[in-house]
Amino acid sequence: MSGAPRAGGGSELREECGVFGIIGDPDAARLTCLGLHALQHRGQEGAGICASDGRVIRAHRGLGLVGDVFEDRHLDAMTGALAIGHVRYSTAGDGSPRNVQPFVVRYAQGQLAIAHNGNLVNARRLRAELEAEGSIFQSSSDTEAILHLMARSGQNTFINRLVDALYRVQGAYSLVLMTEDMLVAVRDPRGFRPLVLGRTPRAWVVASETCALDQVEARFVREVEPGEMVIIDGGGEGRLVSLRPFPRQPRRACIFELIYFARPDSRVFGRSVYAFRTVLGRLLAREHPVDADVVVPVPDSGVAGALGYAEESGIPYAKGLLRSHYVGRTFIEPVQSIRDFGVRLKLAPVRSVIEGRRLVVVDDSLVRGTTSRKIVRMLRDAGAREVHLRITAPPIVASCYYGVDTPRAEELIAHRMEVAGIRDYIGADSLGYLSLAGLRAAQGEPADAWCESCFTGAYPVDPRTEEPAEQLPLFVSRG
Repeated sequence: MSGAPRAGGGSELREECGVFGIIGDPDAARLTCLGLHALQHRGQEGAGICASDGRVIRAHRGLGLVGDVFEDRHLDAMTGALAIGHVRYSTAGDGSPRNVQPFVVRYAQGQLAIAHNGNLVNARRLRAELEAEGSIFQSSSDTEAILHLMARSGQNTFINRLVDALYRVQGAYSLVLMTEDMLVAVRDPRGFRPLVLGRTPRAWVVASETCALDQVEARFVREVEPGEMVIIDGGGEGRLVSLRPFPRQPRRACIFELIYFARPDSRVFGRSVYAFRTVLGRLLAREHPVDADVVVPVPDSGVAGALGYAEESGIPYAKGLLRSHYVGRTFIEPVQSIRDFGVRLKLAPVRSVIEGRRLVVVDDSLVRGTTSRKIVRMLRDAGAREVHLRITAPPIVASCYYGVDTPRAEELIAHRMEVAGIRDYIGADSLGYLSLAGLRAAQGEPADAWCESCFTGAYPVDPRTEEPAEQLPLFVSRG
């Protein structure tokens, strides 16, 4: 599989990646580029597109944002009515160009391209086994293991090879694949990551989120269900076949998609992301009320939650922090006297909102605490009388192994400290997290329908399965 930091208290988490596919439109590559723009929030490290004219799959991939990677000449060269695309952040594999997806290979039955959102927990073990059997890997991405498993499968059709390969992997995957004339979308049996199906008048579309469907004016049809494989050939008017080749498993949709990752205008797992985050803010106001003058969101991550908090509490909402959307890499080192340089590049305090007031500052997560500490200090420097931090999620106490690049557990501040210690560290007057019970009330479904591992440390798929057995040396030097 394969995000980038966001401004705000949740900035130490990294987004995962986004996938897009379309069949039946002669401008497939350009529409895929538009779809990837809509998914840019899911991965800002690299992007790639593959397109087929029915005979040959052509690809262009590169590091950077979608708008930097693709020029008109690249899109003009990728002709055909079938394309898939990917935006990436490297939760698995290094940041090398060779890890940018989609991957394209040629095997016994022709060409194949694949793009993956998620993480395979047994990828290292599979890689060790495959290398021992003679496979040569071109990247450090766990996705490549699926390709090798397909190539080595004894099955005689593309679909059977894919099913055979996926029977051997464990973990999270939402995949889009293509041959020269076929588009396939498949979601792991637990449904960790989202994947949706849409329709234009001439084409079928699959994407990580509905915002990408909106971008290309596709109508939302339905989700690709957990454990489902959707096969589309013959173009937009062609045949759509749904298969369920895997044993059924309890659904474990990642709740952090709704809390943090997905774009607010998307629908994920059947829910409006914006509405869900607003409800979290309302519940947070009930659990952690405070006497204050203004509710301030950390942009952009805390906006919906702050609106919900303000509506429930009756405290006025105001934009006390503004986010700069024009900050790229900077090679100018600040003088030592400028504290919190990185945060000040991304966020600017509005003194007329802040000065002399008691603030409720709302964000969606608190990871290491370093960014939140800088924000609190910046607000105090701008004249805040009090700063009360409110988080629309429970404390993050454990790492994710299913496609989210979280720090190691010992780096998570809530893994090391109680709430009072975190409050003192970040310098807030008070700190309140939404409780796990409050989150589950917002979910409105049994807790075991969701993956809450980062809040509980209970993993639906054992992440320790990835450790390969190492061969002991035959001779040990005693020199």
